[in-house]
Amino acid sequence: MKLRRRFYLVAEEIMPEAMIKTVEVKDMLARGEFETVNDAVSVVGLSRSAFYKYRDLVFLFDDEKRERLITLSLILEHRSGILSTVLNTIAQTGGNIITITQGIPMSQAAHVTATVDVRHLNVAVDELTGKLQDLQGVRKVEIVGYS
Repeated sequence: MKLRRRFYLVAEEIMPEAMIKTVEVKDMLARGEFETVNDAVSVVGLSRSAFYKYRDLVFLFDDEKRERLITLSLILEHRSGILSTVLNTIAQTGGNIITITQGIPMSQAAHVTATVDVRHLNVAVDELTGKLQDLQGVRKVEIVGYS
């Protein structure tokens, strides 16, 4: 069985300071307040290594924002029908593909990036990623972004 990443919704007051500052740096970079990570981490008092440790793992939950998109990074074996199975699984769970990009297969595997509207999912996001991870021919599934 493949390992699944689990997600928790945690109140800010119990989070480590480095995680909170990482979210702050990501927000400042997204708004264009700083051009480099180095400049942004200096302002908030966070080390670059801490930022890079947490940047892909901590996100701000916005309860008022109902538009929910996730960006998935997938590594798929280079065999006929695997991408189709992935897309069908997303559709069967109520997900809607917004964008999809597939790289040229190398070493019998292809990298696929898909942005999925998850507002109408009939399963939890982690259950969707688990279903995808369990598909034959899927080597890796990661959520790399939320919006």
